[in-house]
Amino acid sequence: MVEIKHTNKESKGIFELYYDGKKAGLMTYSWAGDDKFIIDHTEVDEAYGGKGLGKDLVKAGVEYAREKNVKVIPLCPFAKKVIAKIPEFQDVLS
Repeated sequence: MVEIKHTNKESKGIFELYYDGKKAGLMTYSWAGDDKFIIDHTEVDEAYGGKGLGKDLVKAGVEYAREKNVKVIPLCPFAKKVIAKIPEFQDVLS
């Protein structure tokens, strides 16, 4: 089972992904003003590779952006690639 926990602080935030109760990955971001955030890093533990967990993290970031009505700047190469491949995610691009 996959669970994603989100923590948003004043200028930064993190999505932490747990797989069967164990921390398996994370995605960090930094706020760039009030209307957008920069995804700067996405990481999944090697032991959990190939399960689509990185994509799940990016999806969580996209959903959060939609909830807050803000835009995303994906500086992380992985997040940028995922968003570029999935047209449904591109509405949040800054």
